[in-house]
Amino acid sequence: MRFLPVACALAFLALAPAGAADKPNVIFILADDLGYGDLVCYGQRLIQTPNLDRLAVEGMRFTQFYAGSTVCAPSRAVLMTGRHVGHLSVRGNAGGKKLDDFAALRPQTLREDELTIAQMLKGAGYATALIGKWGLGEIGSGGEPTRKGFDYFFGYLNQTHAHNYYPAWLTRGTERVPLRNEVPGPDPFGSGVATKKVDYSHDLFAADALKWIETNQAAPFFLYLALTTPHANNEAGRALKNGQEVPDLGPYAGMDWTEPNKGQAAMITRMDADIGRLLALLQKLGLDEKTLVFFASDNGPHQEGGNDPAFFKANGGLRGIKRDLYEGGIRVPFIARWPGKIAPGATSAHVGYFGDVMATLAEITDAETPANLDSISFAPTLLGQKDQRAHEFLYWEFHEGGTKQAALFDGHWKGVRLRPSAALQLFNLNTDLAEAHDVAGEHPEIVARIETYLRSARSDSPDWHIREPGASAGKN
Repeated sequence: MRFLPVACALAFLALAPAGAADKPNVIFILADDLGYGDLVCYGQRLIQTPNLDRLAVEGMRFTQFYAGSTVCAPSRAVLMTGRHVGHLSVRGNAGGKKLDDFAALRPQTLREDELTIAQMLKGAGYATALIGKWGLGEIGSGGEPTRKGFDYFFGYLNQTHAHNYYPAWLTRGTERVPLRNEVPGPDPFGSGVATKKVDYSHDLFAADALKWIETNQAAPFFLYLALTTPHANNEAGRALKNGQEVPDLGPYAGMDWTEPNKGQAAMITRMDADIGRLLALLQKLGLDEKTLVFFASDNGPHQEGGNDPAFFKANGGLRGIKRDLYEGGIRVPFIARWPGKIAPGATSAHVGYFGDVMATLAEITDAETPANLDSISFAPTLLGQKDQRAHEFLYWEFHEGGTKQAALFDGHWKGVRLRPSAALQLFNLNTDLAEAHDVAGEHPEIVARIETYLRSARSDSPDWHIREPGASAGKN
């Protein structure tokens, strides 16, 4: 992995180095609001996930890997840029109902100088595609997908739009593609409750991903498959008391569960089946040993649209869910598979987070990447090598209802501050994974160190200030 200044990196993106054909393909599959405990290979007992379990059996399952944030946009921004939320322009979800209202959407839009994985890999000779949910820039903004390194885009630009699985339209490239659904009302995002449901967006994304892989199989490719399952449609949840939109309930139709819980399970199993089809295609095309596949979720499980994460133990026994900085909100399932390179059936306790994916892919593909990232390659862990570097600390901040902060020091000392004026809570994850016992009073030296990280890990942001509850910096 080589480092160079941002300006030089941007100039380099127009060049494709020799030997690109020898580089591995990369597929990163991201689920939406899937909990640490929602897969059988992570302890789930009610929901069927045979293909993702197979992915873990054939690859490496990480047990302490973290999302970039506890909600969608900043978590995905961390993944794309290799920087934690303290150094990003996008630190939370932000408002704006007008697609061209860039001022309102700015806090949730990547800047032009924030280099993405797609730009990095495009510069290394890769064909690049984003299929699914983006949420980091509208058409015409600096964060537009086709301006952030993606040769091909099909999906939702806007997160509010992505709440509806039966939208009136999706975007391909920079153009709207009408669908055979009807959504009443003036909402420009079409995020309400559809009255005519024909084109289920998840199914469209799954089919489009298979088609794109077949079309681009000859060259090294990077596919970011950002699925929306099992996120809820909150409008449907309010209107129909069931926000888990899915064409059928599959094996759960006859269960004595609530309808939202049936829908939640059906969405996860439907996603799992489509991932199985993707793996089958790789094998059919002879791309198995040429393709590194990652699977993860953008944050912890949701409690929206009638879904009950406690019923499924979706957080895997951890404390908290989506919008919490406790482990249940940010520790996520993370699986990597690369036959012939990653030992099958491996389990890793390596402590990493979304920001590390950029440095990892830079090392594996020998791509140019900018300096000043918050990113450490975990390629040595993937490849069974012994020279794995570790983070001194990881950092998160979250701005809904006032600023919350958290830091993880030395892989097991977890500090959480629920508001700027609150005392720091301290947990030892080695002995208290459920974060049930605050031991701040017993370890003042650890508290002082984490306090230093909370002050120094962040840069000032015009959109995301440290604020007490009641002075919100963004809408989530």
